Amino acid sequence: MSTAPAPEPRDPKPALVFDDPLSQQSSDDTDRGWGERAESTGDSAADLKRFLDEKPPHHI
Repeated sequence: MSTAPAPEPRDPKPALVFDDPLSQQSSDDTDRGWGERAESTGDSAADLKRFLDEKPPHHI
């Protein structure tokens, strides 16, 4: 008589969290990235790169 192999342990299900999601700060809730500019050296190529990086998508 053979015995059935022991079942492999399952990964535990993620726990449900019922905290208020609006009470936590998200990554886009900070001012990081707004108004920060690299040091300007008067280089027109760097100015053009900054302009192209900051151009809104509807201005393509």
